[in-house]
Amino acid sequence: MTVLDTLAASPHRALFLSGAIQTVATMAWWLLILAGRLGGSAILPEPAVAAAAGHVWLMLYGLLPFFVFGFLFTAMPNWLETGPIPRRRYVATAALMSVGAALFYPGLYLPGLAIVAVLLHLAGWGVGLTALLASLRASGEPDRRHSWAAWAALVMGWLGGAACLGWLMGDAPWLLTLAVQLGVWGFLTPLFLVVCHRMIPWFTSRVVANYVMIRPYGALWIMLAASLGHGALIGSGQTGWTWLADLPLAALALWFTSRWGIARSFGVRLLAMLHIAFVWAALAFVLFALDSLATVMGWPVAFGLAPLHALAIGFFGSMLIGMASRVSLGHSGRKLEADNFTWALFWLVQGVAVVRMLPELLAAPYVLIVVSAALWLLAFMPWAGRYGTYYWRPRADGKPG
Repeated sequence: MTVLDTLAASPHRALFLSGAIQTVATMAWWLLILAGRLGGSAILPEPAVAAAAGHVWLMLYGLLPFFVFGFLFTAMPNWLETGPIPRRRYVATAALMSVGAALFYPGLYLPGLAIVAVLLHLAGWGVGLTALLASLRASGEPDRRHSWAAWAALVMGWLGGAACLGWLMGDAPWLLTLAVQLGVWGFLTPLFLVVCHRMIPWFTSRVVANYVMIRPYGALWIMLAASLGHGALIGSGQTGWTWLADLPLAALALWFTSRWGIARSFGVRLLAMLHIAFVWAALAFVLFALDSLATVMGWPVAFGLAPLHALAIGFFGSMLIGMASRVSLGHSGRKLEADNFTWALFWLVQGVAVVRMLPELLAAPYVLIVVSAALWLLAFMPWAGRYGTYYWRPRADGKPG
């Protein structure tokens, strides 16, 4: 069996490999941009596409979706009790999205190429959407609510990517704003909330004795509606009123954290990683609410980008390393155990989030933003170096897949 055959043997392999590469490439490019600005002389040429916009696309659309599709292609057929996603579909998704992400880097300096890159990426995304929709329609499972909610979030992500494409083609600022809000509040936040609602109680029930799964759908629907409401308020310029969405998000996230049994999770590191990641969601929503209330009440405080990075690095980044490690270990025929190496890298990601928030919360020096990018690489380069090799190698237990 060739390396390509092995990569195509199961849905997560090629997608997670591209995602692992992107955890390093996206931040390496951003670190060079930031370091050049800090030093006063550019390390890389200033891109033709605004650097901040490039960073947004890479983090929201060029990195996390690889892990999202790799996970859902693996998990959703199990949720729906259908057959596996056809190989041609997940291979096409991985190939188109990977080529698109790779071309985006030179496209930052050649905007015409960036348009082609995003088009290819969206084409792969569309193939993935149709593949998952086919599974949804074919399923006889009576409860498909998690699957439909996850699929709807993916649709919102595709629309956000399309908005970014429109911005590249026409330079309409409102389209870039729409792409950001759809990416954060229409796609990633709802999707991660759905996956947490489904998987954290289930994983906990597998290892904690006398555990009762608590995952009321009503609370989930409120959180998803509040997430969309936050994005809509920001998009319409009503930043002072996002607390109306953020307070319910914070309250419910804290409630879930307490009811899901975080204290009992620490006996199993892979499980604790998921619970800790969800704490970041609660903290992010609290910070968003306080920032919004400060605006409307005229309080002399502002948190800047701290809430966003608590969400993006703390919640998304921590959940990425926790969930991707779990899937990678289990589907490569290895023990579902986070060793000291993985556990240390997970805690380093916690440090990345804290360091990135300090300049916003405490007026700490700009250099900490550069340090946080370097720490991200210090965490994800070794992670990608180890786990990336699992994807092109046969399973350790000799089983197919």
